[in-house]
Amino acid sequence: MSPTLPGGGTTILPDRRLVGFAGGRSPAFGRLGAGDLEAAADQIDAIAAEYDGDGRTVLPVFELITVIAHGSPAADGLYRTHEPDDVIAAYLAAARRHGALLLLNIQPGRAGFLDEVTRLEPWLTEPDVGLALDPEWAVGPDEVPGDVYGSTTGAELDSVAAYLSALVAEHGLPEKAMVFHQVHASVVEDEAALRPHPGVVAIKSVDGIGSRADKERTWTTLMRTKPPHVAAGFKLFFEEDAEQGPLMTPAQVLALAPRPDYVLYE
Repeated sequence: MSPTLPGGGTTILPDRRLVGFAGGRSPAFGRLGAGDLEAAADQIDAIAAEYDGDGRTVLPVFELITVIAHGSPAADGLYRTHEPDDVIAAYLAAARRHGALLLLNIQPGRAGFLDEVTRLEPWLTEPDVGLALDPEWAVGPDEVPGDVYGSTTGAELDSVAAYLSALVAEHGLPEKAMVFHQVHASVVEDEAALRPHPGVVAIKSVDGIGSRADKERTWTTLMRTKPPHVAAGFKLFFEEDAEQGPLMTPAQVLALAPRPDYVLYE
């Protein structure tokens, strides 16, 4: 029997909407902390129920920060560290208990995205594991993560998508989600160079923090450069957004144009 996505089937869009939490072992990374993954999964399910509709089925997501950027060089001087395999295995097991997709989030520091992605190949050959790329934390050889906004290019994103597409074909896998987060226009250059690839669903996640009005302005600005074949994603921050106004409701999120295909909470 061919491998399938959680809940069955091999395609993500247009029949599903992804809704999930971001996080990792540090509480600073979000609600998907290692303290109680079962409780976090229950929260995801409760929120996801409010996005279920318009003919789509919600697919829960665990977005684990797997490659972590740092303000210090680490052993190899690349300003990032890796979560060990046992941590990834624990998150994948929890995701499977809850019928969720696991996305491995990469903050590459001074490393290249493709180098970090290929290192995760044993996990990416699993049918329910995808990627989330965080170019805000991808810096140059003389830069330090957190001191400046990092960036990537459409060509670099395209190289990752092509690699994923080859994995899907080689292993007979269902579609892979490849999210790229974007907080500012400067973070992704020349998005048009990201081409469509069989078996890969590219998703641009808009990460602006602030009030509803601020977030909608960022959304409108960043959606202008989204290639037509790239799906839309939207990120909400439980604490930072709430400091500047009430957290947007699911109804308000679904009123955005285009309507988000991926909704992530941190």
